[in-house]
Amino acid sequence: MKSSEGGRSKCVTNGTETSQALWGRAWKVDWFSLACVIFLLLFAPLIVYYFIMACDQYSCSLTMPAVELFTGKVHLSDIWNKTPPLTWKAAALYTSWITFQVVLNMLPDFCHKLIPVFRGGVQEGAVTPAGIVLKYEINGLQAWLITHALWLANAYYFHWFSPTIIFDNWIPLLWCANILGYLVSIFVRIKASYFPSNANDCKFTGNFFYDFMMGVEFNPRIGKWFDFKLFFNGRPGIVAWTLINLSYAAKQQELYGQVTNSMILVNILQALYVVDFFWNETWYLKTIDICHDHFGWYLGWGDCVWLPYLYTLQGLYLVYHPVQLTTGSAVGILLLGLVGYYIFRVTNHQKDLFRRTNGNCKIWGKKPKYIECSYVSADGTKHYSKLLTSGFWGVARHFNYTGDLMGSLAYCLTCGFEHILPYFYIIQLTILLVHRCIRDEHRCSSKYGKDWKRYTNEVPYRLFPGFF
Repeated sequence: MKSSEGGRSKCVTNGTETSQALWGRAWKVDWFSLACVIFLLLFAPLIVYYFIMACDQYSCSLTMPAVELFTGKVHLSDIWNKTPPLTWKAAALYTSWITFQVVLNMLPDFCHKLIPVFRGGVQEGAVTPAGIVLKYEINGLQAWLITHALWLANAYYFHWFSPTIIFDNWIPLLWCANILGYLVSIFVRIKASYFPSNANDCKFTGNFFYDFMMGVEFNPRIGKWFDFKLFFNGRPGIVAWTLINLSYAAKQQELYGQVTNSMILVNILQALYVVDFFWNETWYLKTIDICHDHFGWYLGWGDCVWLPYLYTLQGLYLVYHPVQLTTGSAVGILLLGLVGYYIFRVTNHQKDLFRRTNGNCKIWGKKPKYIECSYVSADGTKHYSKLLTSGFWGVARHFNYTGDLMGSLAYCLTCGFEHILPYFYIIQLTILLVHRCIRDEHRCSSKYGKDWKRYTNEVPYRLFPGFF
C-alpha cells in the first residue's frame, strides 16, 4: 500500500503548479478501476493475515496452508482457532503507542536547532488544487529519536517491558492496527462530507467504494497542525518499522542465543531508509503521496496495517529461519543496499537542487541540461517549466526508483532462497513503482503534450537503461 518514499513525480518537482484537471485521483470511475478497488478492499486484509498466519502456524511457508486447505487436511476453522485473538494487553499497548506518537507529533521541533544542516520546524507544502499552501510542523526525526532513545533505555537500563514485546504480541496487535485503520478511514470519509478542512480540495466521484478507498478530502486536518496524511504516512508505521526489527532481533537472541549477520543487515539497511525518510521529511512534502494522493482507506489502512506488517517480513522470517551469511555474501548484500541507497538519495538530491535553483547549479560538475516545457492550467494561464536530463535523470526518467528497488532487493537477499515469503517486498514494490511510473507519465504527457515527447526522446528509459 505504502508507496516508495522515493516516489517523486516529475510533474511535482518542476517548481510550478500542476493543473487541477490532472491533480490526484480520478473524478470519474471506470469499471476496471472499480474492480481493482473492490478487489483490494476485499483481499488486501486477507493477504496480510495469510502472510502473518503462515509464519505463525506454518514456519513462513506460503504454499503449505493452501495445500492443506485444498486437500482437506485442515479447515479454515482449524487455522482460525489457532490464531491468537485480540487481547486487552495488545489493545493497551497499541493505544499507548498511537497516543505517544500523537503527542510527539504535536511537539515543536528542536532537531533543526540542534543540527544546523537539518531542515525541520514549520515548513510549507505544495500548492493544493484549491490554491492553498499548507504549513507543516516537521518533527519526524525528533519523534524517531525520542522513541528509539526510550526503547534502548528500557532494553538496557529500566526493563519496563521485554524487547520482544512486539513479536510476542504481533498477531493481537494486527487486530488493533486493523481497527485503527478502518476507524480512521471511516472518520475521514464522514469528515469530508460534513466538516471538511477545505471543501474546495475535496473530490467526490459518486462511487462509494472508490471514494472510501482513494479518499475524498485532500488534506484532512484537526486543528491547525494535526494533518492526517502526514501523520499516518510517517507515523505510526515508519517510526515503528525500526522498532519492529529491533524486537525481531531481540527474539532471535532469546531463541538462539545470537543475532545473525543477516538480521543485523536487515536492521542496518532498513534503518538507513527510515532515518533518510525523516531526515528529508521536508522534501517529502513535495512527493506524490502528499501532493497528489487524497487521504482514504488506501493510505489510512495501508499505513496502519500493510506497511508495518508486510514491509518487515524479512526480519519476521529470520526469527523463524535464522540465516548466517558467509562473509562474502554479507559484504555483497551490504554493498548492493548501500549503492541502491546512494542512487536513490543522489538522484532525488539532483532533482531537488535543480528545482530549488531553477537550473542555476552544477550536476556532476557541469551545468545541467534540460528540456524547456510549457503547459496551460485549468484557469487558462500558460506556465513554463524545465525537465532535467542531466545526472542520473539523464540515465532514466525514474532512476530514483531504480535505486529504491536495488535497496529493497538487498533486504530480501539477506534471507536466502529457501522461501518466497521474504521476497514479497521486492515483488510488490516493483509492481507498485512500475504502475506509478505509468500513472505519473500519463499525467505528465497530458500536462506537457509535445514537450513531454521531446523529453522521452531525450531520456528513453523509465527505470533500467537498455531494458525498460
